[in-house]
Amino acid sequence: MGAKTWMLVTSRGSASEALSKRPALDREAALAYAQSLFPNETLSQLEAGDLSYTNPPDDQIFVGRYGDVKVVAASEFGIDYPSQLAENFIPTTGVATLHAMHSVVDRFAFANWVDGKLVRSLSLSPDQGVMEDIGERLPFEIPFWNGVYPAVDDEEKEDYPFPFHPLELGEAALLNFFGYQIEGYADKNLIVPEEFPLVRLSRAANSRGKPWWKRW
Repeated sequence: MGAKTWMLVTSRGSASEALSKRPALDREAALAYAQSLFPNETLSQLEAGDLSYTNPPDDQIFVGRYGDVKVVAASEFGIDYPSQLAENFIPTTGVATLHAMHSVVDRFAFANWVDGKLVRSLSLSPDQGVMEDIGERLPFEIPFWNGVYPAVDDEEKEDYPFPFHPLELGEAALLNFFGYQIEGYADKNLIVPEEFPLVRLSRAANSRGKPWWKRW
């Protein structure tokens, strides 16, 4: 699997339901949102991207605004402990979901806030184990933890730390929260991420710490 993400999605209610109506990109609102999150940075527009690619390099930000759904992808969201996301990124009303995964290190993390309160946070990889596990497991997670989608054959279970593959759980999270998948079986009922354009922005160099996907 080659999927990678580090993004935050906010909405008044279900982002999946809102995106299923195929709202158009509001470019000006997206730019204003990016500037509100990164007020001390000089942002310059680049060629457009789309929702299928939400793992920008350190010197870029991807952002979209579709009705009340806001999407922002930046290195700040590829963190080991999602519950520790800076408070300025988390709205006090509505739903916010951080989603971060990297196929090279089999890493997946997500967190979900409702009205500013953390509901669930999970971060894990085969090498580092479970780094964060806060809140009750959400319904879409339970089959994975129960071994319905095993990562390895029975003979290899003792050598693998989880009853599932983190990236497969990551794809299930994309489907649950946002209504699409990057990899997996095609389903005509899912939204197509390539049909949702994102504004790509360059950003000035700053003193951000090195993100987890470049530490190895």
